[in-house]
Amino acid sequence: MNTRKLIVRVVLWVSFFGVTGVFIAPEWSNAAVDHALYADLLEKYVQNGTVDYQGFKNEEAKLDQYLKILEETNIIALSRDEQFAFYINAYNAWTIKLILTGYPGIKSIKDLGSIFKSPWKKKIARINEDIITLDHIEHDILRPRFKDPRVHFAVNCASKGCPILRSEPYRADILDQQLDEMTRAFINDPRHNLFKGRTLYVSSIFKWFSEDFDNDIVGFFLKYAEGDLKKQLEENKSNIQVKYFDYDWSLNDK
Repeated sequence: MNTRKLIVRVVLWVSFFGVTGVFIAPEWSNAAVDHALYADLLEKYVQNGTVDYQGFKNEEAKLDQYLKILEETNIIALSRDEQFAFYINAYNAWTIKLILTGYPGIKSIKDLGSIFKSPWKKKIARINEDIITLDHIEHDILRPRFKDPRVHFAVNCASKGCPILRSEPYRADILDQQLDEMTRAFINDPRHNLFKGRTLYVSSIFKWFSEDFDNDIVGFFLKYAEGDLKKQLEENKSNIQVKYFDYDWSLNDK
């Protein structure tokens, strides 16, 4: 790399990441990503969180077209919310692509891993002139950069124990609403979370990522719980024990 190119890169780095290396989003940007292809696929092949992977397989070329759009996106030109939506969609779309590499011969995403490497550590996602893992998107970008615990109810690990895959792409203009909807839906789903006898039984997500919820699971539930669940939590909030359900890693297919 010549000196001029190096200087340009350093200037860009400082401009967008700051001297501390923390990402600074260009809020002025109105650049957007075209999610139309992905929207069409999700509408056709995702119903109430159940995924028709055979349908995706039949139109894998269209999925590949969308993944190519993500690959060629200039992420730095996107606003913070556009980037947040971009990486959620990228995680979910690349997870579908990963499942298709073994479908229909698998019963769980874990079948695509090995003793030495989990499926989330496979370098599959082509983004920003690099090939990265799903783990990298979730744990090195989404969680530390955006610091929003609701992301755990937006990313989908292709499993029945996971918050459902939304049947539309995430969009910057309605992102806060979408994240709230997905969080409330999961919190209030008795298949994943249940209050019984002063014990709050919750998804293992809350154990694995307790720090993202400020180590206050009950407080987080009180914010998003509705109806009887909210009433029971409020009446017993000073004396609630938290226990964790086993995670169902079976494939979220038809």
